[in-house]
Amino acid sequence: MHLLLASASPRRAELLRAAGFSFTIQGMDIDERRLPGEPPDAHVRRLAREKAQAAAAGHPDAVVLGADTTVVAADGALLAKPADDREAAGMLRRLAGRRHTVLTGLAVQLGGRLVEAVEATEVGVLPMSEAEIAWYVATGEGRDKAGGYAIQGLASRFIDRIDGSYSNVVGLPVSTFCRLLREAGAAGLLTARPGSRGA
Repeated sequence: MHLLLASASPRRAELLRAAGFSFTIQGMDIDERRLPGEPPDAHVRRLAREKAQAAAAGHPDAVVLGADTTVVAADGALLAKPADDREAAGMLRRLAGRRHTVLTGLAVQLGGRLVEAVEATEVGVLPMSEAEIAWYVATGEGRDKAGGYAIQGLASRFIDRIDGSYSNVVGLPVSTFCRLLREAGAAGLLTARPGSRGA
């Protein structure tokens, strides 16, 4: 039994390694556009499921993890990865001085069994001046991240409150993933030695 991460996100890989998991990576190229009228939690759940199912089709014996993260601003706007620096700055203006929600959908598939979850974390951001927004955007740190910021990096100076899973904001709620492993019948991965393939 081995773990396959159906995501090219370096943050998810880092979180799994830090938690002691051994795994292989296969990024999945799927259409991530939101369906008309699709609620944010259903959106991330569906994308996580589609990633896991697509990867599992070629690896039927693997434990496959699919995940997708988005940010829901206080005004209800869905903030995925910014297309450019201008969009990143606009995202930060929406988030500054307010609370927002980070949603991550997770799907774990083993054979014909698929289990899913959505984790929500509330994050408070300090007010940011235009100069601070311009400075942060220019660092490039948030260019490939939902909401246009990285809580584990330079953006940490602007975060004043987190209610829920910190690792969820980074990109993968590790404890929720571990729960799904048990539900999928892959609890052996939880006690495998780091660097091994599990039982």
